[in-house]
This record gives sequence, C-alpha cells and structure tokens, in this order.
Amino acid sequence: MIPRDLEKVLRKAAATFKAVTLIGPRQSGKTTLARMAFPDRPYVSLENPDVRRLAETDPRALLARHRDGCILDEVQRAPHLLSYLQGMLDESRAPGRFILTGSRQLGILEGVSQTLAGRTAVLTLLPFSLGELARGGYAPASLEDHLFRGGYPPIHDQGPDPQLWLDAYRATYVERDVRQALNVRDLTLFSRFMALCAGSVGQTLNASRLGSDCGLNHGTVRQWLSVMEASFILFRLPPHHRNFRKRVVKSPKLYFFDTGLAARLLGIERPEQLNTHPLRGALFENFVVSELLKGRHHRGKPANLFFWRDNLGLEVDVLAESGGRLHPVEIKSGATLADDWFRSLERWMALAGKAAASPRLVYGGDEAWKRGGVEIVPWRSVSAVANLL
Repeated sequence: MIPRDLEKVLRKAAATFKAVTLIGPRQSGKTTLARMAFPDRPYVSLENPDVRRLAETDPRALLARHRDGCILDEVQRAPHLLSYLQGMLDESRAPGRFILTGSRQLGILEGVSQTLAGRTAVLTLLPFSLGELARGGYAPASLEDHLFRGGYPPIHDQGPDPQLWLDAYRATYVERDVRQALNVRDLTLFSRFMALCAGSVGQTLNASRLGSDCGLNHGTVRQWLSVMEASFILFRLPPHHRNFRKRVVKSPKLYFFDTGLAARLLGIERPEQLNTHPLRGALFENFVVSELLKGRHHRGKPANLFFWRDNLGLEVDVLAESGGRLHPVEIKSGATLADDWFRSLERWMALAGKAAASPRLVYGGDEAWKRGGVEIVPWRSVSAVANLL
C-alpha cells in the first residue's frame, strides 16, 4: 500500500476538529486512506443501498448506532444526513469522531458550509502524485508512461490495463455522476464534449468555441464545465489579478486532474504515441500544474495557483502565491534546453521586482542545475518543487 502525503494532515485535523471531511475524485483513495488512518472506526458506506435507505428514512437511527463516531463514506449520497450529524457533534467536544468522504465537491461543500461550519476540517485527496508513486516503488519507466497512466491508485496497485480501466472509469463513474447531476440524455454528445475539453488543456477557456464545436449553447457549456469541475474531472487555473501595469488575460486556463484520463479522452492508446502527439506539450503542462496542485492540497493548503499572461503574449505558466511572494514556474516539455525558454521568466521577474521569489523551470529532461538565477528542474523532481510552494 502506497503511503499518502495527506495522512499526516488528516490525523492532525482529526485531533483538532470534531469531524474531518475528505473530498476528491472517485477512486482517488479516500476510503483507503480513511480506513488506514483510523482502523478502529466503524465503516459505513452510503453507496450501500440498504444503508442509504436507512439514512434517508431514519437518519437518527443510523447515527445512533455510531455515537462514538465512524467513517461515513460517499456522504453526498445522503446530504441531508449532515443536518442530523450537526446535533450529534454539538453534544460532545471530542475531536475527530466522524470522518466524512465524498466525491462530488459542490453538494458536499454546500452542506458543510451550511450545517457543519466550524465543526469540520475539509481536506482534498487527489490521485497519486509522482513523489508518492516513487516512494511506493511505482516510479514510471518514462515520462510518456506516466502521462499515459496518470495517478489513479487502482492503475498502480492493482495492475489493470490502463486503457481498459480508464474506459471503465469514464463509463461507470464520470458519465454516471454527470448524468445524475445534469440529466444528460445524449452521452455521445457529452463524450465528445469531454474530448474537446481534453483537447483544450493548457489553453484559456473559450466557452463559445467549445459550444460551437459540439452544438451547445453558452449556458449549457458553463453548466457542464461546472459539474465536471465539481466531480473532480477538470479544474480551472485562474489568471493572477496583479497586472504590473499591463493589460492581462482574464479567462482561466483549463486542466484535468489526471493526465491519464485526458490522454484516454484524446484516444491515445499507447505511451509511445505521446512521443509525437501534437498535444504532448499540453499534457506535460497539465501534468506539472496538477502536480503543483497536489503538493498544495496534500499538505492541507489552499491551491493559490495562478497563471499570468498579458495582452502582448508574455506569459508565466504558474504563479504560486505563498508567504506574500509570487513563485514563478515555467513549464517546457522538451528534454533539451533552449535559450528562448527563459525569456518570459526574465521579463516577468523584471516587472514583478520584489514581489517575485526564485524562479523555476520544469522541463522534460533528466538533469538539474541553475542558469542565471533560474532553478532548472527535471520532470521526475516536480514533486520536490510542489512541496516548496
């Protein structure tokens, strides 16, 4: 079993708050982590139809069985249970009695903010980071292999064919969850929409173009994107608000939480195809940005990640805001350094002045060194950068 970086934060939160809410994509390892961190807690899954029926018809009876606490798995299946849980938590000051997990961000966070505010910590568990895989003995054979497989735990600790597993994941979880949330009847159209989103990773979001490419109006595109984001399929990286006296892009950029799913939606069937695929660079950028996001969330911190681009095309791929400073990270998929890779970083550093921290450039090569004050980081060491931001 591969240890998770979030476990230490989870235990610390459970020693402080009356409950802990653990959210993240389906199959990201939430249940495994909760049961490993708290092996003595009874486990109650609301995916079980009998348990869910009891939660719906007699929630007090269900909770009365576990007055000393338990792990409540997939709590978004019975969101009204949170209202009854509030009263039970208020009966005692004991910390960490209940560990809640859920895989639909929007519904859970709405319920938590309304009924459990101040009583629960909210932590996010994403698929394995590259650092977690390496420490667990599952380091990828190559960059292309990692982009193709992604980080969903079952692909690594159960050993299925990644292509078959990701196809099943899309059919059994992604499409089911979205169908329940949106009542989507045309799954072929939705599958095409997801593929178009995968083809847009690393680009600024253009909802009108996405809609016209698959015959959807602007409102439907916004709604589908919101549900995909709430289901931890994709996320939007916002532009940084500080303009440094420049006109800046105001639209977010689009990324997937997992490159394996994005690659599968693009129809990639083997890692070798990524050597010459036109979106290889975009998927590499997606990999680095998602690794930086995991580094923040798995330490219990807010994302605080942005990108910066002005109207003249000057861009920094990631700005991490931490400690009152901006940490710039440039991303290049090539394995051979080129002089023009550093131009955007150098120009942005001159604009940012004292607000800027030490710049880093993550690339697809294997060597690490410094050049002109820029720390050059090989792709295998990206988790080390993520843990510093």
